Amino acid sequence: MVEAGADLRVTQTFAAGEVTLVVAGVSRVPAPLRVSAQALRPTALGLELELRSLTDGSQSTGSIRVGRDPASLRASHAGPYELRVRAGDEVSVIPFRVLVPRSASWTMVMDGAFLLAGVLVVGGVLTRRMSRIVVGSASAATAVAVVVMLLAPYLPAAQPEGAAPVAELGRPYAQGRFSTLPARPATGAEFTLTLRLADGATGQPVDDLAIHHEAPAHLIVSSEDGAVFRHVHPLRTAPGVLTVRLRVPQPGRYLAYAEIERQKSGGQLVSGAFEVSGAAELASSPGETVVPYLTPTAPTAGSPVTIEITPEGPIQTWLGMPGHLIVRSEDGVHLAHAHGTAAADSVLSFTLTLPEPGRYLAWAQYAIGGRLVTRSFAVAVDR
Repeated sequence: MVEAGADLRVTQTFAAGEVTLVVAGVSRVPAPLRVSAQALRPTALGLELELRSLTDGSQSTGSIRVGRDPASLRASHAGPYELRVRAGDEVSVIPFRVLVPRSASWTMVMDGAFLLAGVLVVGGVLTRRMSRIVVGSASAATAVAVVVMLLAPYLPAAQPEGAAPVAELGRPYAQGRFSTLPARPATGAEFTLTLRLADGATGQPVDDLAIHHEAPAHLIVSSEDGAVFRHVHPLRTAPGVLTVRLRVPQPGRYLAYAEIERQKSGGQLVSGAFEVSGAAELASSPGETVVPYLTPTAPTAGSPVTIEITPEGPIQTWLGMPGHLIVRSEDGVHLAHAHGTAAADSVLSFTLTLPEPGRYLAWAQYAIGGRLVTRSFAVAVDR
């Protein structure tokens, strides 16, 4: 949502690099809609933009480069829009709404009552006719205004202009299906991983994903042995269709997990797998290995464990958080995603609960000095 005092931030992974698109909030319409692009690493990536209203089809275009001045598109009214972002031959279509504040009906009652009281008092003074009726009416109007003002914190706020109709809570889970193009990717070659989402009740494409932690979907891909790890943010290319281009250095079975959240509903994890063929390239690490500090030192299944990592320097916020921790059971059955807290520059802390005994593969990620750091380790969970 784009609204007064709040920017919309959407992270997308293009083949040329990962960027965060920032759409500045607006307090009224028509108004310029400023769109900029940010990235951890400096890049000359250029993006072509097209803003289209889903209400009347009006369009506005522009272009930006990562880290440069924003483009100024035009929002002629509140309501639903689509932002089409092109990077080379890749296109992402981001749906969102422009929201404009609107006064609640009870504020009109309060303002009208104060106005009436003022008019009565001023009129009585000017005409020198402060009768009991005038005084009583002014007092009654003032009393109404004061009562409404006192109740204001407990009264419902007005729906902003452009908001979607109120939907029922508890939407069905999405059904997800992963596929690759080509069907059997080769090591070292670029391939496209696609996730198709369908509503569990209607079978229709799921097109109501919420932006959570600065992305409509967080996609975790890892080789079965954990030697290859990717945390990316796929592009929405059509309703219910998310795609991302990848390369991996070794053959074998890969596990994919998409974290999604439907609007007016809860989060969900969609999983799948695919095979990669070919010869292994030079050995690659999913990240620098690290020995974390655990509390308790011997974690037990079903009980919280705190994992502390020492970063190399001051941490930058990435995806709205100081750090992210992805933990996968060795057999691939369980996946957890925890967010870190940074009490000081020297410690990054994560707390989570691992459900079953066994060995877990873990990847801690955080940003330092404009680069994303991934540090891997394993956790053994007893009984």
